[in-house]
Amino acid sequence: MRRIGRYVAITLALALAGCGGGRVEGIPNRFSDVDPYDWSGITPAHHPVHGIDVSRYQGDINWGRVAGSGVSFAFIKATEGGDHTDPSFTENWHGAARAGIPRGAYHFYYLCRPASEQAAWFISHVPATPGALPPVLDIEWNHQSRTCRARPDPAELRAEILTFQRMVGARYGKRPLIYTTVDFWKDNELWKLRGEEFWLRSVAGHPRLKFPGQSWTFWQYTGTGVVPGISGAADLNAFAGSEAQWAQWLMRRRL
Repeated sequence: MRRIGRYVAITLALALAGCGGGRVEGIPNRFSDVDPYDWSGITPAHHPVHGIDVSRYQGDINWGRVAGSGVSFAFIKATEGGDHTDPSFTENWHGAARAGIPRGAYHFYYLCRPASEQAAWFISHVPATPGALPPVLDIEWNHQSRTCRARPDPAELRAEILTFQRMVGARYGKRPLIYTTVDFWKDNELWKLRGEEFWLRSVAGHPRLKFPGQSWTFWQYTGTGVVPGISGAADLNAFAGSEAQWAQWLMRRRL
């Protein structure tokens, strides 16, 4: 019942936002949030470059409107585990490209399957498109999984991550980003993965506070954002640096 109530509340809030919802403190002016955190200190608005990540759950996306909203990048779900593809991937992949939005593909990791099989699955479904953003490994606890509640040994898990990184990096010529959450990062001591580039989720505080000492490139700061061109709740993300640093990173990581 609580889940249903939250769904109804977010749906209503999205409808109101679509009718001209107001500014949310800490969020860039061009976006809003239907379930905002009470930001203080360093907020998402302190970062000038923002983007989205999407999957089938965002429904049909008007990529032209998304581009016009000031979105600077998009990460698009492609695969999950070793036998699942996102049915909206191809449409979103081409839609973002037509709109001129830099985009990359991500894989949702299944903790009960070898990394080598998952890397091969991703490689078989995601084109090696010149100029695309680096691929992404999305690895986190999945408490809602009906088939896998595994909690692997942290050292073994880190070794599996490196297998995925090596295989996918070799195929696309770009080391994947690693997306993860606060609890997964802590539980598995992911700071021990030296030289990897991180995309961190923290919806209740800046990564500087939630991931002490960890360098990062992207920060997912909400899962209930409002973006023109997307009818459902959207994940919003900030790039770590300035607009000039974004241009430099983009040039380097799209090669």
